[in-house]
Amino acid sequence: MTSRTWFERFIPFAAVMCVSSLGRSDTGLDRAAHMNDPVLALANFDRRIADLEAERVQGKVELEETGRRLASIHALVVARGREFYRLTRVGILPLGGGFDSFISQAMRVEHDRRRLSTDLREESRLRHRAADIAANLARIDRDRVTLFEQRNDLQVSQTAMQAEARRRAAFERAFESSTGADDYVALSGGPNVNPEIPAGGFASARGRLLFPVAGRADVRLSHRDGVDGPGLDLLAAAGTPVRAVFAGRVSFADTYGPFGRIIIVDHGDHYYTVNGNLADMNVKIGQEVGAGDRIGTVGDDGNGAMLYFEVRHGSRAIAAGPWLGITPP
Repeated sequence: MTSRTWFERFIPFAAVMCVSSLGRSDTGLDRAAHMNDPVLALANFDRRIADLEAERVQGKVELEETGRRLASIHALVVARGREFYRLTRVGILPLGGGFDSFISQAMRVEHDRRRLSTDLREESRLRHRAADIAANLARIDRDRVTLFEQRNDLQVSQTAMQAEARRRAAFERAFESSTGADDYVALSGGPNVNPEIPAGGFASARGRLLFPVAGRADVRLSHRDGVDGPGLDLLAAAGTPVRAVFAGRVSFADTYGPFGRIIIVDHGDHYYTVNGNLADMNVKIGQEVGAGDRIGTVGDDGNGAMLYFEVRHGSRAIAAGPWLGITPP
């Protein structure tokens, strides 16, 4: 195929979605790195999470130390407060004392007042510091949750893209090898077999292939994104059996891009039929099928129930109508 596939257009879109997700918090990560190297993006997330964890541990240690200091200064404030209260209850002038005793008592009261004021200021400072540390720890916990969610989103996206890349590689490999022209000429028994199919290879069956769906179906020309050649939409009821149009071997059976659930049958001599938009797949890769064998059922992707059908020679889609002996409108 010469045009870009659906997956090639999907990758930058998914990368932009990942970067957009990263922008929900100030992570300080390089957005270009995300678009070009998801592994690096995950490593950066891990680094940021590790930094937050270290900050969290340090904050808890500081909070515990502040708590111990706060308990100590509070006990000191209580003791000095009681002493200051006792001194002020006695009065400035001690009983039986002279002027020197008055001065000494006044200086002691003032000294204790200043120490108590200093201790109270320190207690207030420690309480505010403890509140700040607690608020920062709460912020760290929120950031950790956000980063874990964003990392998970990115990992899920990366896993999905890797799975899609594997499906894409398998899809392309499905058209890269084929058997000889006469390897798949046996017909299956059953009511759907067309007895007029020639005993030669797939090429000799042009115009006489079995119709892909059982019963009646409206036919229209169709085109799937990323496919160079034409295909057919066969409009039939959802769940209608889909059958192999000629004997062959299943070379692909999976979900892939705009085709939805898709089965590709290798009919030999590099001829393939593509059956997309399936509801069910009743065969697996490597399974040999005969003409008329059920391979799946018609699905509905939200645009109406239909089978998407192609004939390919190599990876190139060719007009499918003449192979079925019909001329679609």
